[in-house]
Amino acid sequence: MTSAPNILILMVDQLNGTLFPDGPADWLHVPNLRKLADRSVRFANAYTGSPLCAPGRASFMAGQLPRRTRVYDNAAEFQSDIPTYAHHLRRAGYQTCLSGKMHFVGPDQLHGFEERLTTDVYPADFGWTPDYRKPGERIDWWYHNMGSVTGAGVAEITNQLEYDDEVAYHATRKVYDLARGRDERPWMLTVSFTHPHDPYVARRKYWDLYEDCEHLDPVVPSIPYEEQDDHSKRIFDANDWRSFTITDENIRRSRRAYFANISYLDDKIGEILEALETTHQADNTIILFVSDHGDMLGERGLWFKMSFFEGSSRVPLMIAAPGVSPARVTEPVSTMDVTPTVCDLAGIDIAEIMPWTDGETLVPAMNGTKRETPVRIEYAAEGSYAPLVCIREGKWKYTHCELDEPQLFDLEADPHELTNLAHAPDHAETASEFARKAGRFWDMAAFDAEVRQSQARRWVVYEALRNGAYYPWDYQPLQKASERYMRNHMDLNVLEESQRFPRGD
Repeated sequence: MTSAPNILILMVDQLNGTLFPDGPADWLHVPNLRKLADRSVRFANAYTGSPLCAPGRASFMAGQLPRRTRVYDNAAEFQSDIPTYAHHLRRAGYQTCLSGKMHFVGPDQLHGFEERLTTDVYPADFGWTPDYRKPGERIDWWYHNMGSVTGAGVAEITNQLEYDDEVAYHATRKVYDLARGRDERPWMLTVSFTHPHDPYVARRKYWDLYEDCEHLDPVVPSIPYEEQDDHSKRIFDANDWRSFTITDENIRRSRRAYFANISYLDDKIGEILEALETTHQADNTIILFVSDHGDMLGERGLWFKMSFFEGSSRVPLMIAAPGVSPARVTEPVSTMDVTPTVCDLAGIDIAEIMPWTDGETLVPAMNGTKRETPVRIEYAAEGSYAPLVCIREGKWKYTHCELDEPQLFDLEADPHELTNLAHAPDHAETASEFARKAGRFWDMAAFDAEVRQSQARRWVVYEALRNGAYYPWDYQPLQKASERYMRNHMDLNVLEESQRFPRGD
């Protein structure tokens, strides 16, 4: 197995894919990501399986839509019997490690990872469960609100900066440790950051990079609430928009901090890639860069995610692999394709579970073969009163919800999704065909019932477990101080020699 490629997966949180039309936009200050893009296959139209953290990440790891994983929202348990790419690689002989966020909910906080270097940034229990039985209810202590926008600005340390500093530190140390070769197995390391997720607060050194940025105003100005589609209205209400006055300066400061945090991430990723290069591991390592979902960034007046609009559902995806030439792929693809793709690149056969997988390998697309399968997206969390589903195929995006009018957008002619063609006479046949496809892909009544059942069960369990003694599911990283650095059961000469890499330089 030593000749098998190593795999480094770099995941970020809430990074808008429209900023990566062919690698990073030319005005972003991201030299390390730009260098990675130059040697990668770049997927210009990659989409999340669900535009929210936990369901999007479970779909990414399992290659399955939320209806299959049953991770409908940020407090739904990811079941231990669902194979992830970490399980597949570990089963095939890889050592598997996670540094950072994956937003696993439930007592299993590993899901195939042999080692986890940090705890998660978000809670692992059922406390963030929405409730379809109470449409319109805001659960104020954990729902998003517009304070992230009105409070945007500069700080040298925040909760999230502290977390990502730790993620990068442990990941870099792990790359060095892997180079020492104590374990002959090939490795897979997933490094998952929480930026540029709001709050929109950045360190001064990165904030200053965007002082004269020409992209601080949204392309599509705020649309009045009364003119928004029904789901967007629900997102506005869930985000408590009436309690805040959002000024143009708030918007510019939020976007500036967001862009600054992309540059912060670029520095952290650069540290990891430098460690990979200087330890001579880069030539045999597949590197994959992806986000869990996007951020609307004030376009149309919307912020954060929870929407199928491009800013929220489209993500960057780049893959650099030994022997694979750089290219740009324009066909729509999904983050659910990552699991079958990584396994394909590593020579692992996962045919036995593929009938229950919603993703497909991207290796043919990386080699120039056109992908034909439509991309599907689901959403059934806060800000919705019933599940929403989406099909992205060719130049079209079609959205269906039992509560709302359908939406059909021609993304070639209308990239900002301003003209809904679902009821346009000239597009009646296209809209009907997508409606038929949605009917084949989804039983919406059954989907709705499953979500409601899951929510109701979790409300009972969470309230029970918080009554009396509480045993948390949050991951506690394991470190044995007696085995770190130098201790008296070790030979100092052997220790110093074994810890040095490279030894001959």
